[in-house]
Amino acid sequence: MSTDLEKKLAELCKEKGMRLTGQRRVILHVLSESPDHPDAEELHRRVKAVEPGINIATVYRTMNVLAEHGLIERHSFADGRARYEASGSEHHDHLINVDTDEVIEFRCDEIERLQERIAREHGFEIVGHRLEIYVRPKADT
Repeated sequence: MSTDLEKKLAELCKEKGMRLTGQRRVILHVLSESPDHPDAEELHRRVKAVEPGINIATVYRTMNVLAEHGLIERHSFADGRARYEASGSEHHDHLINVDTDEVIEFRCDEIERLQERIAREHGFEIVGHRLEIYVRPKADT
């Protein structure tokens, strides 16, 4: 985990009145290094490779607490499993491959501008949003 991210998480934990325990630190580290959006079981498998003494119940409890405090983001894609990613990354949207459950992050300034325009035309300002586009590879024709 980068020193900056570690400091940010420690500060957020302190602000929220949470202790950043060694187990939470390991779980956050593994999650922040994940190139994908693991569910709790996959995260537990990865965490055990670093710290074998952490059990699955600890991962579930930690993920719930961290999500409630905004330190991580919880996503529920089409497969129905809660998946996680560390908060604090630049805003992005998701393509979800319905055949493989692969999640692809992307950012499109044109989509962002369009959303802003639509909200403005209806008399609103955007305070947050999530865009998930469910896809499947194009069939060769």
